[in-house]
Amino acid sequence: MNFTLLKTDARSKARRGVLETPHGTVQTPVFMPVGTQGTVKGLTPAVIHELNAEIILGNTYHLYLRPGMDIMEQAGGLHSFMGWNKPILTDSGGFQVYSLAQLRKITPEGVRFQSHIDGSQHFFTPEKTYEIQNTLGSDIIMVFDECVPYPSEHTYACNSLKITVEWAKKCKIAHKKNNTDKGLFGIVQGSTFKDLRSECAYALQEIGFDGYAIGGLAVGEPQMLLYEFAGYTADILPCEKPRYVMGCGFPEDLLVMVENGIDMFDCVIPTRYARNGTAFTSRGKLPVKNGAYKNDFAPLDPDCSCYVCTHFSRAYLRHLFNTGEMLGPVLLTQHNIHFFLELMRKIRTAIDNDRYVEYKNETMNKLLEGETP
Repeated sequence: MNFTLLKTDARSKARRGVLETPHGTVQTPVFMPVGTQGTVKGLTPAVIHELNAEIILGNTYHLYLRPGMDIMEQAGGLHSFMGWNKPILTDSGGFQVYSLAQLRKITPEGVRFQSHIDGSQHFFTPEKTYEIQNTLGSDIIMVFDECVPYPSEHTYACNSLKITVEWAKKCKIAHKKNNTDKGLFGIVQGSTFKDLRSECAYALQEIGFDGYAIGGLAVGEPQMLLYEFAGYTADILPCEKPRYVMGCGFPEDLLVMVENGIDMFDCVIPTRYARNGTAFTSRGKLPVKNGAYKNDFAPLDPDCSCYVCTHFSRAYLRHLFNTGEMLGPVLLTQHNIHFFLELMRKIRTAIDNDRYVEYKNETMNKLLEGETP
């Protein structure tokens, strides 16, 4: 994997770059739709291609439990299994072990946990999570890490990051033995303590990775802390490597993070909100089930050129949701993913033209205007 930094915006830290992976190139800044179980919920790979997504995300924890690595090996990896021929980044499963697994026990060797599906016992080591991701055929592999909750005591966060760094070393050794052109990213932990963030970031840089993720954020901390610690951590990461904030994804967040020099994002927000009846538009969120849209024959977003906005009205989409038709969430998911990918395309253009600050301010002001039902 290779990353080329093309330029930095004249008046901010916003950056333009390109990632080269075994399955193709990715323009950054980039938003990666989440395909946790080997699918971006509600969309076929053909539709995701048409939306111009260049990379999607899969998850080690979920795919390890179902369908399992035997089936994944027989299928020839995740790309072949799900019919997707572009890049895939896989999360190591650390966050899911933290958030979903029951009765987990963390040791310096790894994590013993109980499946949230059937209660079966499993043990993840750094080497095992690396091997799972290798079997999946990931273009970008994430090291195994411990994601600490917010808030955390300094002592706990300190002990946790030491384990995370040791696990990162083990993943790097496995990666070297594998002699592959896939990317391996380290993950900076340290909760909301700047001394710990610095310690972790510098320790990971000594090991050396193809890119660096900023983990342990978007786990319930106030928005201003999210911005502060993402920006602080980005500033102490090497400028020639891609920077990735994990699990962060409201449009406003992306705009602020890009200004702070972040290159990569993923989040379930566009798909999850779509399934629950909320569209993202250039003027903020629009709850399509609202009775105010019963006779509203305007598109979801007059500024949007996606298939949904050029073919269907708010009234029709409200009807689909209120009658329980599966087409409702499918169409809203298609719109939301288009909206996020188009936002990133416009961000890249603004950086290319050295007007990111103006674009960010204009877009934020519009988002804050809100919809008038």
